[in-house]
Amino acid sequence: MELKTARLSLRRPTATDVDAIFAVHRDPETCAHNPSDALARFEEAEALYQRWDDQWQQYGYGYWVVRHHGSAQQLGFCGIKPMELHGTPVLNLFYRFATSAWGQGFAGEAAGAVATWASRHLPELPLIARVRPANVASQRVAIRAGLSRARHLDTEGYDGFDWIYISEIQTKPASPMQCE
Repeated sequence: MELKTARLSLRRPTATDVDAIFAVHRDPETCAHNPSDALARFEEAEALYQRWDDQWQQYGYGYWVVRHHGSAQQLGFCGIKPMELHGTPVLNLFYRFATSAWGQGFAGEAAGAVATWASRHLPELPLIARVRPANVASQRVAIRAGLSRARHLDTEGYDGFDWIYISEIQTKPASPMQCE
């Protein structure tokens, strides 16, 4: 499965992407707000790829590799994974890009494509983004993807307190997960 935007192509990761997974996740800057996501050994990147691939096999969706159209160079990764927030099933929007790709709008463009895909293919699941209060760039990406701040859903995360952003596109009746 491939998604396309004006500038980007998003495709399912393959085993050949492990080097890029490692490169992006071993950079201390890319995981500064989520230090538990940092990788120190190549074997950790192989295990992360395997988790991503397992999710694709189980659910038919997951994280995508993001590239410029026609380029083999990976800019980063963006996708969704199922999880629970306050006991409710949701989709968590993830985006992590190489520092060389920062500040060019790639993350927001990719996240918008993934959010649109999720709203069309999985409309029964609310789409959220968990963002650290100090991560202003990630907050901008969530907003560009069509999510809004939902203070009533904020919660403790893996590496600290998470601000929750939730998709404004909801196709099912009002639920506790919708924006207020």
